[in-house]
Amino acid sequence: MIRVAMTSVYVDDVPKAHAFYTDVLGFETRTRLDLGDGTLFVTVGAPQGAQPDLQLLLEPGQGALADPYRRAVYEAGLPAIVFSVDDIRSEYDRLRALGVRFPHEPQDQGPVVAAVLDDTVGNLIQLTQPKGRGASEPGARPPAGSA
Repeated sequence: MIRVAMTSVYVDDVPKAHAFYTDVLGFETRTRLDLGDGTLFVTVGAPQGAQPDLQLLLEPGQGALADPYRRAVYEAGLPAIVFSVDDIRSEYDRLRALGVRFPHEPQDQGPVVAAVLDDTVGNLIQLTQPKGRGASEPGARPPAGSA
């Protein structure tokens, strides 16, 4: 069986991306190699036990191919990558409290509830929660004043 082992996302600042993806989003560092001349090879992954075999490469996004692609995707409002979460409302609230920018609150999108965030290094990232899973179904807050 073929499995996805690694995927990548272009970033405009690898050290800044590394800090955001680990300190804010909660991923763990899998690989951090200094390749010389200021180039870093950094991969992150979900905490051990969650998806230990899948890594995300924080790919330097400068260059004739990467930079125009990354900018076009961002300007079109398209997520560069999608992450699944167990509780979209809890993650949305946690990340907002850390200063993460979301263009809008979580929204119902058919089989999932989704929210898009800015990763501070040139990408929009979508968080999704499949319906029927998690504590904050479907991601809407209770009406004000209700208990």
